[in-house]
Amino acid sequence: MKRSFLSAITLLIFSAFVILSCKHEPEVIPEQPDPTDTIAAGIPCSPDTAYFVNDVLPILVSGCAMSGCHDAASASDGVVLTSYNSVMNTADIRPGNPDDSDLYERITDNDLDDRMPPPPMAALSPEQIQTIRRWITQGAKNNYCDNSCDTTAFTFNAIILPLINNNCKGCHSGAQPSGNIRLEDYATIRQAAVNGSLYGAVSHQPGFSPMPQNAAKLPDCNITQIRKWIENGTPNN
Repeated sequence: MKRSFLSAITLLIFSAFVILSCKHEPEVIPEQPDPTDTIAAGIPCSPDTAYFVNDVLPILVSGCAMSGCHDAASASDGVVLTSYNSVMNTADIRPGNPDDSDLYERITDNDLDDRMPPPPMAALSPEQIQTIRRWITQGAKNNYCDNSCDTTAFTFNAIILPLINNNCKGCHSGAQPSGNIRLEDYATIRQAAVNGSLYGAVSHQPGFSPMPQNAAKLPDCNITQIRKWIENGTPNN
């Protein structure tokens, strides 16, 4: 009886030792990045898709993310519109629901005291507003596409004007354009091209205020397109 009791005790101690010796630290699974925080792979551009990097960010940087408004230093109302993360973290974007997204409500507000961009700056164009609406409706992704920029294509209406509208017009329109330079239509863009300020600004030459403001320089291909259009006599083609 005594031997059986000691055997049982021995077996219990041995079992406890085995269990403790086999215990492992819980496996630590690395935190996976949120797919919405990662730029989706570049693909050929589709006219039915709004791309954040190609289409939306240039509009926000040009029309909203300037000093005194929504750049990183000013952060008016706590909103910063200079990158995907800052837009998603501060502008109350509801992916799939533009009408419930604060950003969209502000750019379409009829009350001039609440509208963004505020007066005396010009409102975003209907085309720009539709681009932002489409981007939110399609999930507000951090996406971009490869538009296969062609330096041999530099007509004003197909190439130059859209570049200016998306990247520069926001700061250079309205009652108080930045640097007193207007880039609103063919006449004002041509004037800036002829006097050298357009190319000097987009190519970030010394003595010129860099354009776009608070953003990376335009791709070399786009700068080349602007240069070739100017060298070709700034035609309204």
